[in-house]
Amino acid sequence: MKCVSIDLDGTLLDDHHQISEANRMIIQKLKDQHIEVILNTGRQYADVIKVDGVKELELPIFCLNGSMMYDEKGKLLYETQISIDLYQTLLKVLQNLEVGVLVYTNQGGFPGTLPMLRGKSWDEIQTLFDQQDYEAILHLKDVKIYKLIAVVDETQLDKIDHVKEMLRKYEAISFSSSFPNNCEITSTDAQKGKAIRRYENLRNLTFNEIYSFGDGGNDITQFEVSTRSFAMENAPEEIKKRASDVTKSNNEDGFAYAIEKILKLV
Repeated sequence: MKCVSIDLDGTLLDDHHQISEANRMIIQKLKDQHIEVILNTGRQYADVIKVDGVKELELPIFCLNGSMMYDEKGKLLYETQISIDLYQTLLKVLQNLEVGVLVYTNQGGFPGTLPMLRGKSWDEIQTLFDQQDYEAILHLKDVKIYKLIAVVDETQLDKIDHVKEMLRKYEAISFSSSFPNNCEITSTDAQKGKAIRRYENLRNLTFNEIYSFGDGGNDITQFEVSTRSFAMENAPEEIKKRASDVTKSNNEDGFAYAIEKILKLV
């Protein structure tokens, strides 16, 4: 069985955060051929299904880099989280490095999620971080912590290198960048590549061929389990080097182009 795993932002979505008609049609053609199509994203579920047309596609959705996996009907298949003790440790590390922190939980994002930050100035974003009481999150009833994101201004990218340096000592986490100015931290069991293999086992499927598409550092693990992997033209050069192929940009229907013209799957 063939599997196609697609990142969302910067890959399937254009810069206006829309799914083009060309990409939509290709997904439907793949489904008609009984090819398993998966959305594999760093977003939380609520932010995925807000995208126009996603619900209608009826696809399995892997969220928060594989921390939560949903089937095509929205049923939760799997989740993994960061322990409270580890959360408190990581929070101190990030705060000492003076970076902004987003916390993704089963009760929403604090002080928000990445899509919510779009269009805001860094001063506005910094104010949100400064006003957030991160300890108060632990007092929420039955709270589960799935992901932390360290975020910096575009002029301070060296801070992300420092974050990664400090995180290497913690074996219970995975971390990667979906954009150059962030570092996403999840349980070590939450990786896009692991999620593909986990889904295969959960659904009793056998993927003989896997094709993955992405543009960020959190896509590398899905590239690593793929028969062929495609970085988008808009991806950073270091991501392109980790993929087996490069397709057109997310604004040029690069996903549809690769499926139809390069792989000739439809």
